[in-house]
Amino acid sequence: MSLVQIKNLNRRLDNLSNEAAKELDKLCGHSLWRNIGFDAIDRLDDNERRSTANYYYGQWQTAKELQEALG
Repeated sequence: MSLVQIKNLNRRLDNLSNEAAKELDKLCGHSLWRNIGFDAIDRLDDNERRSTANYYYGQWQTAKELQEALG
């Protein structure tokens, strides 16, 4: 993979991560999920909000793991 492709991929992963984090902040009502992790999402009362939060948490976590692997 070329340097330009890696930079472009990192930029796109950063955009995905930021979008997911903003949605998680809205769904949880706070940013404590960053420190607490998955437990903050499991404590949501509304099943639909919890399901959506699980989706965004998976997206956020995957983007972060890929960014770490790319260095």
